[in-house]
Amino acid sequence: MLNEEVHVNEVLKKYPSATREDLLDILHDIQESDPHHYLSDAALSDVAAHLGMDLADIKGTASFYSMFSFSPRGKHVIRICDSPPCQLLGATTILQKLIDVLGIAVGETTSDGLFTLETASCLGVCGVAPAMMIDQETYGNLTPTRIAEIIEQIRREDEAS
Repeated sequence: MLNEEVHVNEVLKKYPSATREDLLDILHDIQESDPHHYLSDAALSDVAAHLGMDLADIKGTASFYSMFSFSPRGKHVIRICDSPPCQLLGATTILQKLIDVLGIAVGETTSDGLFTLETASCLGVCGVAPAMMIDQETYGNLTPTRIAEIIEQIRREDEAS
């Protein structure tokens, strides 16, 4: 818990006079700084205390947005676009390839803790559908072959670092 408290405290220091308007930025920063990319109950409690808000209000706001997670995720979060344009252009095939390559279902994390697979309503890149995001990088015009190459490249990079 000490490491978690440190990263939460570091984020909250960036917002010394924070108000409710800062809540989403604070939650994003905390989730991004957590090695497991999620919002723990302890972190949410710290945010509530910092902002002088009810914990239920903080949780209610965070749970409204699909980009926030309340359970630990992998080092890399993969979001496959589930919008109609992506569906029409093969997102279902791309998702199945991700499931096959990673050996997990949507909402799960690989046993090595490297990848978590999620769907997103829209990534806003319809011009390059089907698309996915891995962490903050967007990949478009996906094919099953390209999926395997992308995942393998990330695995190699992680092994090298």
